Amino acid sequence: MIGRPRLPSANDLRFTRRRMFQIAGRDVFGLAMASWMLLDQSEAAEAVSAVEPLNRFPRMMQNYFVERVRQAEMMGEQRRAALKSKEDAEAYVGWAREKIRESFGPFPERTPLNPRITGTVDRDTYAIENVIFESRPGFLVTANLYLPKGRRRPLPGVVGTCGHSVNGKCAEAYQSFAQGLARMGYVVLIYDPISQGERLQYTDEKLKSPIGPGVAEHLYEGNPQFLVDEFLGTWRAWDGIRALDYLLTREEVDPNWVGVTGNSGGGTMSTWLCGVEQRWAAGAPSCFVTTLRRNLENELPADTEQCPPRALALGLDHSDFLAALAPKPVIILAKEKDYFDVRGSEEAYQRLKRLYRLLGAEDNIALFVGPTEHGYTQENREAMYRWFNRASRISDAASEPQLTIEKDETLWCTPRGQVAELGSRPLWTFTRDASQDLAKRRPKLEGDALKKAVVQTLKLPPRGAAPEYRVLRPIGGRKYPKPGFATYAVDTEPGVFALVYMLDDKARASRPPQDFRRAVLYVAHQSSDAELRDEPLVRDLLQAEPESLFCTCDVRGIGESRPNTCGTDTFLKPYGADYFYAIHSIMLDYPYVGQKTHDVLRVLDWLKAQGIEQVHLAGKGWGTLPATFAALVSDRVAQVTLKNALTSYAAIAEAERYQWPLSAMTLGALKTFDLPDCYRALETKGLRQIEPWGAEAGEP
Repeated sequence: MIGRPRLPSANDLRFTRRRMFQIAGRDVFGLAMASWMLLDQSEAAEAVSAVEPLNRFPRMMQNYFVERVRQAEMMGEQRRAALKSKEDAEAYVGWAREKIRESFGPFPERTPLNPRITGTVDRDTYAIENVIFESRPGFLVTANLYLPKGRRRPLPGVVGTCGHSVNGKCAEAYQSFAQGLARMGYVVLIYDPISQGERLQYTDEKLKSPIGPGVAEHLYEGNPQFLVDEFLGTWRAWDGIRALDYLLTREEVDPNWVGVTGNSGGGTMSTWLCGVEQRWAAGAPSCFVTTLRRNLENELPADTEQCPPRALALGLDHSDFLAALAPKPVIILAKEKDYFDVRGSEEAYQRLKRLYRLLGAEDNIALFVGPTEHGYTQENREAMYRWFNRASRISDAASEPQLTIEKDETLWCTPRGQVAELGSRPLWTFTRDASQDLAKRRPKLEGDALKKAVVQTLKLPPRGAAPEYRVLRPIGGRKYPKPGFATYAVDTEPGVFALVYMLDDKARASRPPQDFRRAVLYVAHQSSDAELRDEPLVRDLLQAEPESLFCTCDVRGIGESRPNTCGTDTFLKPYGADYFYAIHSIMLDYPYVGQKTHDVLRVLDWLKAQGIEQVHLAGKGWGTLPATFAALVSDRVAQVTLKNALTSYAAIAEAERYQWPLSAMTLGALKTFDLPDCYRALETKGLRQIEPWGAEAGEP
């Protein structure tokens, strides 16, 4: 981790302000020029270096991704604008279903549900059965089945999906909508999501999660799934499909009328379920549907299962998952004060309204916006009741009946509230098995075949002429291992550049030197600026090759372009800025590791334009991944040194615990290659490995 240097003292700041105003007086332009001039003053330079590692471009990644997502949205709008007839609209519905299947991938085969009822609760107008079924062999799902009393059967059914409540189906809001529907005459099955309620996937001796329930476990178990080309959202949706399968085994349920609803994370799942399953009679997702652009622009991270792989590249948005159910009745339930942007909810509704109009079913799409904050509060529940009642005609009730909220233990399906105690397989073991199975079936690639597989998996774009670059104004007092240095921003693709630091024994002119034929290029772990001062490998490389040009590189998203988005100091947090752009890269089908590798390759192109014929490519930690891939692809790399390189992607996919971030992982990598394949290929370039890291970064 990067240490925190001394903060500037009050005297530092007072001196800086006084000197600026002495130079500039009251003139604004002069004040700006004075601040620029002060960069050359040793006192100000020391104050700058004392604050934080250099980060002059904290918005670069946000601006880049916003532009990419806006382009994807514009293409979607053009596709929708071209719809002119009912036939066009029907074709669009078919297109949405096809693209959703591409994103979510194939579902597993249906296996026996093996349902069992572990308890019952008898109430005035309904009963509750506590049910366990298997959505996959050995993978237990806990659910409550609400059965109305004294009604003529069969009755309409509803599958309820929960938001990110720690207690899952037992949360008051989710008990409320399930019970409210049951009192109106619906058979309701509400089930615990993976990693919530009774379905924690990581448990200690006290049946508590050491990772953290809900979001924390979703990220932790979901991120490594991408390595084996699986998606937590597909697993979550399959639970919902199997819940529907179970509901349809009950003679109390009308097989022609089953709806789906949920809030927040359950709004996500009810949206996805509308897209992947056409047996629903109606849908009512709450507090989720907006647009992917709004979420990105508002710097709103979402769980792994809320970010479908390749969705943006395929042209999908939230509204398309609801379009896949058209022309069946769907209502979008939103909130005026939600963090899911209500403007996006309105945009999604307008897209669907036009589609439904072309289908001749405009009355089957609606939007309700509650006045309060995020949550399945009573006004949104009542909007859902009215919508379902209108479609099913089981009741004309417009308001919520009197409710009785149960204790969690009353609704438990397991003795102590966790399926782990019953031997349910944790999800990470399925990922482990998938990785091991892929290793058995994966062909051993070498030479050009391996290079081709890496290029295709990383989605590396073609490269043209040597890139343009900027010369950044030097900031003194950085205490680098050589007295002279220059910093260059090398354009790698529109809106993105890699930061290259070039060291020398004397002051460096703005133009890179033309008298070197060999260079050392060090790809930083998290910050070239910090690692030039603190990293022993940098000193070792300088001593080993004193005659070579020495450069370091910050690829996109670290060091000088480390994002300051998604809240204060979130970069290294599981739900923070680094994850935010990695997950958007997966939706764009342009792996973040691939983007960083492209940065290194473009820097190599730039060095060639400066006369460099051979490069010793080195990397540390996170930087070893783009360094490895670039060294494999580029013929100009003659030597490779990696410190703290990841031993293998399989190590992450097969581990119960790991530390590497999503930004280090590549969608579907283990279907074609693993890192040891690359390391073997680099032995011909004198690969030297120093202290490799396993799944738990830092272990030998």
